[in-house]
Amino acid sequence: MMRSWYRLFFTSLLYLLGNNDVAIGFTASSMNQHSNIKRTVAIRPIVLRATTTKSDDTTATAAATTTTNPPITTTAAETTTTTTYYDTKKRSSEELIHEFCYGTNEFWKKTVIQSVKDYVEIRDAGSCDNTTLSRLVAPPEIPGIPRPVWLTILGSVPTALGWYGYYKFSVEEELFQYELREEGGRVTGCGGYGTLFPFVWGILIGFPLKVVGLPLGDTIIDASALWILAGQVNLYRRVNELVSEEDGEQKLHAWWALLPPPLDVVVGLRQVHFLSEYWRKKRDEPYVKDVIAEDLFPFISSSRFTLKE
Repeated sequence: MMRSWYRLFFTSLLYLLGNNDVAIGFTASSMNQHSNIKRTVAIRPIVLRATTTKSDDTTATAAATTTTNPPITTTAAETTTTTTYYDTKKRSSEELIHEFCYGTNEFWKKTVIQSVKDYVEIRDAGSCDNTTLSRLVAPPEIPGIPRPVWLTILGSVPTALGWYGYYKFSVEEELFQYELREEGGRVTGCGGYGTLFPFVWGILIGFPLKVVGLPLGDTIIDASALWILAGQVNLYRRVNELVSEEDGEQKLHAWWALLPPPLDVVVGLRQVHFLSEYWRKKRDEPYVKDVIAEDLFPFISSSRFTLKE
């Protein structure tokens, strides 16, 4: 009996504090066991009154009686959706992230000449053909262009990682535009412009300042490196969210981006592989085996790869 009063007491307290969901849960549990009160949204204060009665054999016993005000019941017409404090806080944080990322992308986009912006303007899938050269130089598309590991290496090595900068821009912009169109209109990354160009301008400005002996040059270069590194960690997180839609398993350890080579390279190659496969399936393109990722270095395409392995 005492347990039921504790349940009712904490239910009332939780309701007054605004946690309606928890309060209703306590109410249902206590009512099923000790009360015939209907399911309610609000519980009125409970008044306990002690009375003393005397039996025929003059033995005094104490009995507790409980009185409550009539409960407030809800009907289908009266039911409304209550937004809790936690839902509002979560939505507010998502909006802040979206506004920051979107604003960052728009700001750095203004620092790029118009001819470049025209060339890399996002396009619908199918603007490029399946030839190797076409995929290497194609502008970003929605859904994104599958760029397997072998293609990424082919473009990056001969250009001393110059093409990888274009790859970085393209995949970030594709994910950015995909989130705008397909994921409720809220972005969680800074897009191609907002991710790559703070780094590019930081290097272009920082190195000359460093050469002339100004300490500000080192600061700008360090800040640029931290920015692109943070963007890489965030990219791995977003790729994990996408690929986990299929089997619920996250393929990448995002924090590996903070480790020294070759571990940061390993997680980078795995990101390339799984993002490429995700876009391939989205575009309904036929499977083509990636010899480098699946045969020569199978740890790149393995479902999960640990430090021990």
